[in-house]
Amino acid sequence: MSKIKLRSLNRRRATSGRVAMSIFGVLIALVAGACSGGAGGGGGGGGTTITLAAVDNPSMADLKQLVPDFQASHPNITVKIVTLPEDVLRQQVTQDVAAGSGRYDLFTIGTYEVPLWAKKGWIENLSPYIAKDPSYAPDDLIPGIKGALSYNSNLYAVPFYGESSMLMYRKDMLAAKGQTMPDHPTWDQVAAVAKAVNSPTVNGICLRGLPGWGEQLAPLDTVVNTFGGRWFDPQWNATLNTPQWHDAVTFYVNLLKTAGEPGAGNAGFTECLNAYNSGKVAMWYDATVAASFFTGDAAKNSGYAYAPTKVKDWSGWLWAWSLGMPSSSKKKDAAWTFADWATNKAYIQLVGTKLGWQHVSPGTRTSTYDLPEYKAAAGAFADVTLQSIAHADVTHPTVDPVPYIGVQYVDIDEFQQLGDQVSQEFAKVLAGGETVDQALAKAQALATAVGKAQH
Repeated sequence: MSKIKLRSLNRRRATSGRVAMSIFGVLIALVAGACSGGAGGGGGGGGTTITLAAVDNPSMADLKQLVPDFQASHPNITVKIVTLPEDVLRQQVTQDVAAGSGRYDLFTIGTYEVPLWAKKGWIENLSPYIAKDPSYAPDDLIPGIKGALSYNSNLYAVPFYGESSMLMYRKDMLAAKGQTMPDHPTWDQVAAVAKAVNSPTVNGICLRGLPGWGEQLAPLDTVVNTFGGRWFDPQWNATLNTPQWHDAVTFYVNLLKTAGEPGAGNAGFTECLNAYNSGKVAMWYDATVAASFFTGDAAKNSGYAYAPTKVKDWSGWLWAWSLGMPSSSKKKDAAWTFADWATNKAYIQLVGTKLGWQHVSPGTRTSTYDLPEYKAAAGAFADVTLQSIAHADVTHPTVDPVPYIGVQYVDIDEFQQLGDQVSQEFAKVLAGGETVDQALAKAQALATAVGKAQH
């Protein structure tokens, strides 16, 4: 739940209908040393090449920039990093891991995939590797993130960055219109401010409209949750035909139409980030990690508020882009060596000292938030990030009980396709080709079929 193409969410998130299947590969030779003694095969004396499939975002760009530091101590490992837009990444990685082809030795996956794929045996249990490195300090990982990446109390992926969602706003733009934003706003308050600051040159708010369960549905699901909606009741009966869903979707669509960015149906994380950084929108509700990517006036003049609410408090999502290892990899030692290097405490220090503390990936380790340098760089949003992650309860995401886990997703195999299909219907509403009622009727039918399959 950043492409540049972060797509959170963060967030974070595939679009089945898109056919942008071009793959941007970046080959990075890492002059690097012997593999760490993790459990599993791979590594070896004559040099080992591993392939990492990674989501294309600024944090991964930073990782590539720091490759020479890995090279300095690991001369026998070559890492091929293939960066992909989030929707393409999901398609490619899911196909590979399901087939067990071993095309990738590492990949970036999120909190949605980890428990599902661990249960299927598709990804490697990383706890034995972690146990062999006393410096890794798994207890330093933020508890909510660590729990979301675990299965049967074992870590099956290690977080590269973690996030919840929050409201980001330009303090100067709001002040120019006599508007203020509380720390814990309601959606009605946000809508009122968005309309007050909206003008021909600056839109009031940016919200994702791009189809995809990890694009449009990521923020929209949190709106549904706090309006009292849910995907399924405890018996797996679909509930998208309820007043709560109708009110939430209607609110979201109307806010975009009255005070949102133009062409909202094509706007995902990256497009909103670019609009916010360029001063074209006054507010943006999205992943907490986005604050790490602000530049210019956006970095200097932004305020941060918790995810807006209506009925349910603490409506932010939970997501972590993480490094997982497919069980089919034949180079597990080498893969873990790189994953360890890229997610440990020393890497955070490296990023801070070489690239600047504002580049440090947030939401992974508790100790990061004790570093004076990081506090100075991220103080404006650090506490909101930590508190939002702490209050994101994937086991109780809704007002009424549900049979699934996940805030901005339903953690079942079918949700990837279901979410994509439902988001396509909502995109039609944004485009004016369908009413909310028509879209929800189709969504209810799709969800009903999925619900029946759970019995």
